[in-house]
Amino acid sequence: MRDLRGVVLAGGSGSRLYPLTKTTNKHLLPVGSKPMVYYPIESLVSAGILDILVVTGVHHFGALVAQLGSGAEFGCRFTYKVQDRAGGIAEALGLAEDFAHGGRVAVVLGDNVFDAPLRPHLDRWHESGKGAMILLARVPDPQRFGVPRFDGERIVEVVEKPPEPPSPFAVTGVYFYDSAIYDIIRTLRPSTRGELEISEVNTRYIARGQMHWAELGGRWTDAGTMESYARAQALGTRL
Repeated sequence: MRDLRGVVLAGGSGSRLYPLTKTTNKHLLPVGSKPMVYYPIESLVSAGILDILVVTGVHHFGALVAQLGSGAEFGCRFTYKVQDRAGGIAEALGLAEDFAHGGRVAVVLGDNVFDAPLRPHLDRWHESGKGAMILLARVPDPQRFGVPRFDGERIVEVVEKPPEPPSPFAVTGVYFYDSAIYDIIRTLRPSTRGELEISEVNTRYIARGQMHWAELGGRWTDAGTMESYARAQALGTRL
């Protein structure tokens, strides 16, 4: 894992959690006994990934750095970068190229709370020889997420927030990518939302036959809405 670096994406306005986010970054909101962003960081560190880039927005950069510090508290080393505008997950991930020296990255969205270990999935990704891997979770409301469409056991497409989901799975905010990720991001064009979409990145890997997948296992939730934040709170109290 020496050539693999971690990325935690902790930007965004958190508008769906307003007014909780009126004065703070949503990733600093408490989940159980600690800030939300601690969970993805601890998951990466437990997998042996000790160089971690934290990407956040302009407005709460200082608060996030003050909370996390150098990484010594977690036994890792943090680098910080600012995403100047809400340009999407893929745009934020593009900021990792220099940090990762153009190499592989394990990416976790900062509002993901889960209890399954990442190391077994990283090992399976390495064994697969594929350029990318996404982790899935079976959810009751897949229409809120990117949803995989399957042909047998093979993912053929990821559909973003479909009104009629083609499967009961959500693409969680856990992604592993090889060095091709940066060239892919450079060729993306903004979606109708004005953002570079991570679903398009995954679709490019699928088209190349370079996508591996697995079910994350255990318990997982995002914390992007009031309802899912409540689920994260319930999960966080048990972790």
